[in-house]
Amino acid sequence: MKKIKKVSILVFGMLVLYSCTNLNEVILDEYNAAGLTDKQAAEGAIAPVYAALPSLYQHTVHFALNEISTDEAILPYRGGTDWGDNGIYLSLHKHETMSTDPNVKNHWNILLIGISRAVTAIQSLKVSKEPAAPLYLAEARGMRAFYNMLMLDMFGVAFAKEDLGDVSTILRGDKAVEYIKSELLAIEPAVGTSAGPGRLTKGAVWGLLARLYLNAASYRDIYAPTLTFKAEDMDKVIEYSDKIINSGQYSLASDYWAIFGNANHDNKELIFAIDQRAELNGHNRLSYFSLANDQRPLPAYPAANGTDGPAITSDFYRSWVGLYKNVDPADADPRFYKQNIKPTDECIAEADYNIDRGILRGQQYGLQYSGGAFLKCPDGKFKVGKIYNTRKAAPYPPVIHTEVIDFSTAGSDYSTGFRVEKYEFSKKSQSGRNYGEADISIVRLADVYLMRAEAKLRKSNDAAGALADVNKVRTARTANTPAGSSLTSIDLDILLRERGFELYWEMHRRTDLIRFGKYESAWTEKSNTDKNRRIFPIPQTAIDGASNLPGYLKQNPGY
Repeated sequence: MKKIKKVSILVFGMLVLYSCTNLNEVILDEYNAAGLTDKQAAEGAIAPVYAALPSLYQHTVHFALNEISTDEAILPYRGGTDWGDNGIYLSLHKHETMSTDPNVKNHWNILLIGISRAVTAIQSLKVSKEPAAPLYLAEARGMRAFYNMLMLDMFGVAFAKEDLGDVSTILRGDKAVEYIKSELLAIEPAVGTSAGPGRLTKGAVWGLLARLYLNAASYRDIYAPTLTFKAEDMDKVIEYSDKIINSGQYSLASDYWAIFGNANHDNKELIFAIDQRAELNGHNRLSYFSLANDQRPLPAYPAANGTDGPAITSDFYRSWVGLYKNVDPADADPRFYKQNIKPTDECIAEADYNIDRGILRGQQYGLQYSGGAFLKCPDGKFKVGKIYNTRKAAPYPPVIHTEVIDFSTAGSDYSTGFRVEKYEFSKKSQSGRNYGEADISIVRLADVYLMRAEAKLRKSNDAAGALADVNKVRTARTANTPAGSSLTSIDLDILLRERGFELYWEMHRRTDLIRFGKYESAWTEKSNTDKNRRIFPIPQTAIDGASNLPGYLKQNPGY
């Protein structure tokens, strides 16, 4: 893949939009800056459009709003104080988030920045003489549509804007869906096929179109008591899924964990992803967010550790147990857990040391740490054994992750809750601390199969076709023990469960629960049934920033 380099001298005036909503930017003529070639200017126009993605997919932004608000993840006050943050994560899980929530504000602002950068790039690339400009122009339009699709999903609005001097038109419901659809369809012939997962390609556009059509029922009428899925929409989901599957460019990974590993950039299952390679200074904190504070994954970096953040709820864990019953999920499904550390004391060479992946339960094992350094065996290898919670007073209690986690004093202790280590901890960052270098999946092939399966069920109750798609994904995971096994039946409830098994911790859960009519259900520490909570409040700062345009930006119902 050709990586578009950032041009460091570019200055983007639209960053003033952090508290304003009309997208009426102050634009600087950065592309005529002395010394820039047409090639540099074109690359400098498109690079910032993609550069908004890492900030958007931070652990406290897109992840938090789409996972902690669901039955999949919960983040209590750890030890009574840590991760308190004025109760925003408790409110998020209970569906009591307010318009002053800082993570909601950050999400809104980053989406606006992405849209604004795309509009700026489009205007510049329209007049560029660089041969690659038409391709970049298509990508900029596609990214504008993608950011608007997320804005519609999260906040129920989209912003249409063509000329930099115009005030954006706010679109809702069907008009927003049609606008986003038209933009993706317009650029589909022009984008490339082999730019790699870090940029918009035809496969990525097909995947986004399939997702848009699948969610169109909720996007058109987000507050509907029962969503109406049009047959023609489901036909389009199947059509665009077929295009991806039949293209021959993508394949399901036999090793499930490789999809989220440090070397995943060339993984053929990724269709659209955020390029986080360490050599390009990419990093994210998804790998450290759930991990125990006393788990230190990297022998080279004693300061690198977890943060005792969110865990999965007992409700989500019980969905695994409910399927596999008397068989431990770790012994039944390759997507649940991958053991890398033996549950015993041992000595391990640095090159051979890797922490466990997946859903982490019970007593945790890891590098032995004392006085700011790791302990070593006589042969120079690293000592590995039980880890202990040093946040407590001595004698330190062992780090034992328990199933029960809630907002009670006992249920919110540092070690409660089964943790998730899906994305691999980086081994290349300069400090090692809190960093992950794995590309973050936005669209991958397994999701495409599952979208197609859902469309088959919703359109014509084609259970046989849907089951074949689901089992295609399940049985592809053969690299580890146990290998994936087939299901014998399928319906919408089973499909939602299967999406949870395959896509947990990948920021799809909120949208899935809304589409399946489950977002108002009760789960651990959540009983709110208000359908207005399907989308988030528009930040109060945004409404205040647009106050010079009476009636332009109205708060969503229920906030």
